[in-house]
Amino acid sequence: MACKVAISQSNYIPWKGYFDLIANVDVFVLYDDMQYTKRDWRNRNKIQTINGPQWLTIPVEVKGKYFQRINETITSDNSWRRKHWAAISQNYSKSKFFEQYRDVFASLYLNNDETYLSKINALFIKEICLILGIDTKIISSSDFTLGAGKSEKLLNICKALNANTYVSGPAAKNYLSEDLFEQESISVEWMDYKDYQEYTQVYQPFEHSVTVLDLIFNEGHNARKFMKY
Repeated sequence: MACKVAISQSNYIPWKGYFDLIANVDVFVLYDDMQYTKRDWRNRNKIQTINGPQWLTIPVEVKGKYFQRINETITSDNSWRRKHWAAISQNYSKSKFFEQYRDVFASLYLNNDETYLSKINALFIKEICLILGIDTKIISSSDFTLGAGKSEKLLNICKALNANTYVSGPAAKNYLSEDLFEQESISVEWMDYKDYQEYTQVYQPFEHSVTVLDLIFNEGHNARKFMKY
């Protein structure tokens, strides 16, 4: 049976392209036993505001933890939840579908005390998939024996899942060895994140590279019409 697999590190409230990657495969693997990287998408993302894109960042403990993994990274305090929800409420209250999804996200932010970053991200990702009607199976890389080497680790996950296709974001072209996958009869497909259609945003100019929450609050049940899968 054909099986398409994608593997990506978890991001905080990711942009729509991240969910297109999930929707394009049968199994999506959260690659969270990799080293945590600072100033990256793991613990932050952008919302659209009247003054343009604004970063929302989850504070995490990093001092002296130079080699910690993503799934070992914990938040340094819980006040970010109230602050992030306040910023989202303030900037999206006028969006057409904000009220429809308000309670779902208010609960994720205010009624949860999870401190592990990876688990926080997974909670948001899975809830957003439900809203978008994406039923892809989501699992964690910690369930597998990865081995050594960037390409080899990804390949081992694909083999364990009996994948015949591996779907990757274009950034991996810098290191992924397609030959290794071909030797195992696994084809490699590359996501194309170009030419997304613009939708109605409250604030202009239009910005594609913000959290998918922007699309959900502005387009609601029509959100998938502005995605690729």
